[in-house]
Amino acid sequence: MKSMEKNIDAEKAGIVSAKSEEANLKVRYERYKALLKNFTIMNDIFMRNVFKDQDCTEYVLQIIMKKKDLKVQEQVIQKDYKNLQGRSAILDCVVLDADEKQYNVEIQQDNEGASPKRARYHSGLMDMNTLRAGQDFEELPESYVIFITRDDALGYGLPIYHIRRMIEETQKDFRDESHIIYVNSRTQDDTELGCLMHDLRCKNADEMYSDILAKRVRELKETQKGVESMCREMDQIYKEGREEGKMETKRENAISMAELGMSIDQIAKVVKENVEIVQKWIADGIALTK
Repeated sequence: MKSMEKNIDAEKAGIVSAKSEEANLKVRYERYKALLKNFTIMNDIFMRNVFKDQDCTEYVLQIIMKKKDLKVQEQVIQKDYKNLQGRSAILDCVVLDADEKQYNVEIQQDNEGASPKRARYHSGLMDMNTLRAGQDFEELPESYVIFITRDDALGYGLPIYHIRRMIEETQKDFRDESHIIYVNSRTQDDTELGCLMHDLRCKNADEMYSDILAKRVRELKETQKGVESMCREMDQIYKEGREEGKMETKRENAISMAELGMSIDQIAKVVKENVEIVQKWIADGIALTK
């Protein structure tokens, strides 16, 4: 009898827990909907969803590259580029056009995230992940890393900056076909580029110049399907953030226990984590204190 009562109590607890989680989810979704109204394409998560419509990516590239016939052949959103010897990176949007040229389009809210060395690294990662074993270096495609920034990241007061390597002594192009472009979204004049920058920073689809971008923004903000899709994605980010928070707490505890002289095996048992992960946490922690 007692065993049956325990099972009933457990079932009740499970029902209460499920109802509580459902109530929390509804509260979060209402908060997400309020946030969604104020999103612009300059917001990272919203940009990724806008660019899932290939026509939007194509339109943005046509304006920035001043090439109305540019056609996107294929694209990947949130492309994870691996560097087996060092730091990998997830690139916002990687595109291959019909002329086999490659583009990485990044939206950056702060100047730190759009540093020249970050642009250089993105360019290098694209190159490293393009050629297959045995391919000749001459087969590397022409590539463009494009940072669309909230502020004037380079500080010269221009709407757009084109960067490429040059031979100093001759002032001629190096011709490695590697390009970096910075676009300053603060410049919103009556040029095609200025109108695009206006649209990227605009909350309301009705106020946009581009029908292509406005249509996609309406889908995401004003249709049930679009709103639910955005809410699900924001909730996934919320959950991932909570998990990362738990891992960060484990990492900090592991380093503290190592400082107290506990062995790695003991620490791994206490924090309930893989020994190799604990070893890396401790090694990184020691390196930072040197």
